[in-house]
Amino acid sequence: MGTWWITGLALAALGAAPLAAQESVGIRADFSATDLQGEVIVLIRPTVWVGAQSTGGTPEPNAEWTDTARALLAAELQQREALLGRKLVAEPEVTGADGALLAGYRALFATVARAAMTYQFFRGNRLPTHRHAPFAWTLGPGTQRIAALTGARYALFVDLRDAYGSTGRKLFQIAAAGLVGLSITSGLHRGFAGLVDLRSGDLVWLRADQAMGGDVRTAEGMRRRVGQLLEQMPQSGAKSVPPIKEGSP
Repeated sequence: MGTWWITGLALAALGAAPLAAQESVGIRADFSATDLQGEVIVLIRPTVWVGAQSTGGTPEPNAEWTDTARALLAAELQQREALLGRKLVAEPEVTGADGALLAGYRALFATVARAAMTYQFFRGNRLPTHRHAPFAWTLGPGTQRIAALTGARYALFVDLRDAYGSTGRKLFQIAAAGLVGLSITSGLHRGFAGLVDLRSGDLVWLRADQAMGGDVRTAEGMRRRVGQLLEQMPQSGAKSVPPIKEGSP
């Protein structure tokens, strides 16, 4: 095997070092399970991306897997309606200004959630001002327009991203470990979910995991994934979790 192959392994490892399993949950200090009782939660159309990871590590989308995962996710969340609140409704099928409104807030939620994960959740990335700060992130009071449109008090946002290692990627992983002792990951499985109070726009609960389990292409795997996503979400009759749970070192 030529030196080009060894060089390729080394270069790939630079961008594919194993990601430590990091997961964290944040909850707003003034939010508790009792706030959910009797309230309607609208499930904003989840952001789902499923594909394969090429030999070189590049994620490649798979439309069939993505459609399957999206349908399984919606079905599983409906099964857990009692956990989420008295009533869980789907985002309405709307176009025009209302459609643009919902699309805009899906994007805004993703931006705010990623900021919370990057600068408050995961060790090593935190801004000095957020290391010991309470969990206090917001989308702004404009979310009242979603409440008026849907009749819901809260909105549940979900974001899943999965890339399954191809055969070539798995062989590459084995070769890297055996030949030069490099650790290269095969597959990416990340997700986060958040609950927003539509009256204020406040993000009252957020759960994120950088290394999730469960094959989202199967009903059983999606059941496991949703269980992980909703872990430590305030439940009726249960006490709230601490505001911030540290990620792995």
